[in-house]
Amino acid sequence: MDKTTDKNTPEVRERAVRMILDEAGQHESRWAAILSISAKIGFAPQTPNEWVKKVEVDTSQRCGVMA
Repeated sequence: MDKTTDKNTPEVRERAVRMILDEAGQHESRWAAILSISAKIGFAPQTPNEWVKKVEVDTSQRCGVMA
């Protein structure tokens, strides 16, 4: 497996989303929390942002189509 595949596991995504949602109140915005967490896990901020939006759609917290 290459380095990208190793770090992009369901466990990493779940943990990153949990960290972003838990730490959102400790930052001035959710985007600030995403920037902080993405730097720690080694992803561009857009990637965990998409993960968070997908979780929100899947849990009916945001409008959208469930995949």
